[in-house]
Amino acid sequence: MSADPAAPQPAEPDHPPVAIAAAAFGCRCPRCGKGKLFQGLLKVRPACAVCGLDLGQHDAGDGPAVFAILILGAIMVIGVFIVEFRYQPPFWVHALVWPALLLPSTILLMRVLKAGLVALQYRHRRSEMLGEG
Repeated sequence: MSADPAAPQPAEPDHPPVAIAAAAFGCRCPRCGKGKLFQGLLKVRPACAVCGLDLGQHDAGDGPAVFAILILGAIMVIGVFIVEFRYQPPFWVHALVWPALLLPSTILLMRVLKAGLVALQYRHRRSEMLGEG
């Protein structure tokens, strides 16, 4: 009698499960939690340098960008309104302040969201990322 392929598979013995939040906020490999996930700012490495997980199978798509736009867009619009109606600065202050806040915030949030999505995919589609399916 063979095991049901749809049943959840136990974690690999060498790699205890890594919390999704830990992998996301640390931008680490979703299997071992030690290897760096990114090569540069937002490019996912082909494989984990520590455990060898093939990270090329991930499919983050536009999910992280959509969530970053929605989250940061709401925060920035609220911030602009508060600053404009409370302090009424000249236009050039808005032109300098908001892009300077938005660019680093976007990159930071995109890294966390993309790492979280890769970790979620590993957790729920492990066989595809391990090349078993």
